[in-house]
Formats: sequence, structure tokens, C-alpha cells
Amino acid sequence: MTILIVGATGTLGRQIARRALDEGYQVRCLVRSYGRSAFLKEWGAELVPGDLCKPETLKPALEGVTAVIDAATSRPTDSLSIKDVDWKGKLSLIQATQAAGIERYIFISFLDAEKYKQVPLLDIKHCTELFLAESGLKYTILKPCGFLQGLIGQYAIPILEGQSAWVPGVSSPIAYMDTQDIAKFAIRALSVAETENKSFPVVGSRAWSADEIIRLCERLSGKDAKITRTPTSVLRFVRSLTRWFQWTLNISDRLAFAEVTATGQPLKASMEETYGVFGFDPAEMTTLEDYLQDYYGRIMKKIKEVEYEREKQKKRKQKRTPFKKT
Repeated sequence: MTILIVGATGTLGRQIARRALDEGYQVRCLVRSYGRSAFLKEWGAELVPGDLCKPETLKPALEGVTAVIDAATSRPTDSLSIKDVDWKGKLSLIQATQAAGIERYIFISFLDAEKYKQVPLLDIKHCTELFLAESGLKYTILKPCGFLQGLIGQYAIPILEGQSAWVPGVSSPIAYMDTQDIAKFAIRALSVAETENKSFPVVGSRAWSADEIIRLCERLSGKDAKITRTPTSVLRFVRSLTRWFQWTLNISDRLAFAEVTATGQPLKASMEETYGVFGFDPAEMTTLEDYLQDYYGRIMKKIKEVEYEREKQKKRKQKRTPFKKT
């Protein structure tokens, strides 16, 4: 089976590519830049040039493909808008998949996307779900709500380095999941017929608030956190300001997404059906505690090694420096 992965350079997409290769699939990745995608080729994936916003580039990329896994999304720094990439681009991809006679399509959406029509990215994801349901493709929609990997830059590193950790004035508990675990579900869906034409949440075992994560980081790092809280009213003001300029429109749309995590309403779901259908054991999944403990364990070990080497060099330098007679 040859899989085309769209969005393979992203946080989740790269883990899907890695998992697919490990399980013996032929992996093809649609890429806009060979430079940013070189690591995928080193892993064993085939790189094909293409762009969601250039429909004419999709047909060659889909030749000989058995299934498509769509993990792409626009970046805040992209010159094109969320509507261009996540709506028009995705419709082009789905239509090109249909035209190529490919039946299997895995789409990464967002948990309860239908509840957030005021958030452009989530509204578009929900509309894409509806479009897929009417497409005739054998689709599977996976719905995460947060990645464990995102916690490193948001909390772990700032706390370790004594920098401010920015959190919303009101924090929504989020059931984060490791992208490596989400990738397991994406690849397993290809071989489990019961996943066809269905949607599944793919979330962690419990929802964590920002304050709970910060306290855990403090305990694991031995550092006291500096916390800067941003009221929701400030997020809304900045969002309204950035909507006036084309070059900041994507940032405005992302700020709308940030408001979802500042409502105080938990982002979580039962995984009982998901685990049952996919045949995974919940105990095999990485918990937030284990993930951060592993991260800090490796970082603290590295810090100690660096400090040890510095001390050794200092002692060597002292031995080489002769004492001056007075």
C-alpha cells in the first residue's frame, strides 16, 4: 500500500510518516520545500512536489496511491489565508483523490469543531468533515484537541529557563495526547474496516488545566514558575486589531482559536469506543506525566553533563596556570 501524507513536515504529520514507514508502508509526502523536508527522505519516504493551493500539482502526486492521510493545516506565518489552505486547498485534494479513484481518506480534524463556528479554522474543519461525508470516499476522521509536544515550548522550557509562562486568564482543561500515539490511530485506521465513514476522538486520559501543568513542571524541574496571565478581553482586542491587515489575518484567526482554550470549558471526550474499535490498550499510550518526566529527565541529565565538563575544563585550566611568586 502506498500512502500519500499531506502535512508531513508538521508536528503530527512527521509522526504519521514515521509510523507508516516503521509498519512497512510505502510513504509518499506532498511537499512545497525540499529543504524543509529532507529528513523525510532520510527516513525513507518519497518526496513529491505539490501545493494544496495549486490543484494542478495534485494529480501527479496521487498516481499509484492507495490512501491519503491529510494532516495539513496552514501556519500563522503563511502568506495564504486559512480559507485558501484549509478550505479551498482541502476541497481540491478531496476532489483530486476522487478523480484518481482512491477510496481511502484519513482526515485530522479537531474535537467538537462543530461547536466553534466563531473560530475560522475549526469552522472550516467542520465543513470539511461534512464535505467528506458527502464525497463517497471511505473516510475516517480523527479528532485530537491538543498535542503533548506543544507543552514543551509553552511551559517546560520557559519554566526551566526562568522565563514567563503565558497562560489565559481562564484556563480550559485539555486532554492532550502524544502525536506519536495519534499517529498509531491514523495508521491503524487503514487496516480496520470498522473505522470507515466514522469519526473518533483521539485524546488523552484526562484533561489538564494550565495551572496543573505548571505545578507539574515546577516539581519536575525544581524551578519556580513565572506566570503571566492574559485576560480573554486582551486576546479579543488584539484579534480585532490584527484583522485590519491582510498580512496579520492568519494571526487574527489563530487568536480566535486561542479563545477556545480560554473559556474554562474542558476539552475532553470518552475514548472507550475509540480504543475498542482500533484495538489499542489505553495503558500503551503516553500520559502527560510520563511525557514531561521523560523530557525533564533527559534535559536535567544533559545539564549535569555540561556542568561536569565545564568543571573539568576549569580544573585543567587551573593546573596549567602557574602560581606567580610575590
